[in-house]
Amino acid sequence: MTLDDELDRIFTARDRNNMQPTIDAMLLLYASNPDNARVLYEVGGAYDTSGQEEVARGFYERALASGLEGDLLRRCYVQYGSTLRNVGEYKKSLDVFATARNTFPESPALGAFEAITLHAAGQPDAAVAELLDLLVDFVRTPDIDRYKPAISGNAAHIRSLERNGSDVSA
Repeated sequence: MTLDDELDRIFTARDRNNMQPTIDAMLLLYASNPDNARVLYEVGGAYDTSGQEEVARGFYERALASGLEGDLLRRCYVQYGSTLRNVGEYKKSLDVFATARNTFPESPALGAFEAITLHAAGQPDAAVAELLDLLVDFVRTPDIDRYKPAISGNAAHIRSLERNGSDVSA
């Protein structure tokens, strides 16, 4: 069984309500693969799911520095940015999402989680505008297509309502 197969097996068997067995299994793989980007990411994810964001954060940072690529990189950005939000580091979270969205412009999940961070950071107008932009960019239905200019115009208007100079703290 390859390392990726073993990681997939552990992930599939996880119990989100009892993550300790998953963490234990991941830590065994980590002990023998301490520099493997996917192992670092998956260990971080296990800790994140268990609510241990500060521990997860370190693993995500190491995974990003170790050269994650493709879908794993995109997923790590989502989870790392969300972890930063959960620990109150809104500015850093938004920076992560900005980098991620530049790298993966076709990912609506990144935009959705960025909007959640904007809301948590006290920028509800920017959050709603972001969600409207996602609707225009990613939902393909006749009624959305018909109203795209109006939805985009409303997004721009709502975004302009955001307090001038609002600073994202933390």
